[in-house]
Amino acid sequence: MTAALSAFEHVARTAHRYSVEPVVAPATHPFEQREISPDLPPKVRILFDDGHFAEAAFEALKYLDSLVGKAAPGAKAGEARMMAAFNEAAPLISLTPLSTDSERDEQRGYKFLFAGAIIGIRNPRGHEYSVVDSPDLCLDHLSIASALLRRLQRAGVAIRPTTTRS
Repeated sequence: MTAALSAFEHVARTAHRYSVEPVVAPATHPFEQREISPDLPPKVRILFDDGHFAEAAFEALKYLDSLVGKAAPGAKAGEARMMAAFNEAAPLISLTPLSTDSERDEQRGYKFLFAGAIIGIRNPRGHEYSVVDSPDLCLDHLSIASALLRRLQRAGVAIRPTTTRS
């Protein structure tokens, strides 16, 4: 019985050598983990992947500003454009029906969110050469841009696919 027990112990201790290695799923890109909008220009992801985090956030917000400008022409770019486009008294882009106080408050709140993203995220990265962002901060900024982009889409603003130039 000792020989059988020794044989069993040998098999038990070496069985791992004969097993199939576990399949490791490929790592998911941070854009998918954070659900960054695929409608942002491809340039944003390229900049992120190349480690240009501040530039990626800048390009995303520049794109958002451009979309608002196309949907609400006439207003100067940046903060002024956002304040005019989403003005709850006479919006160029209505995000809500504006028939109740709550709907007007939501419109007003988004006006400040759009303007704040331009002032607080895009402008420093467009006017200062020394802005350095971490990957996590960049992803936070891209999440904000994605949320605002999706809100525009829900309001019926057409988002045209963008392409990169070679």
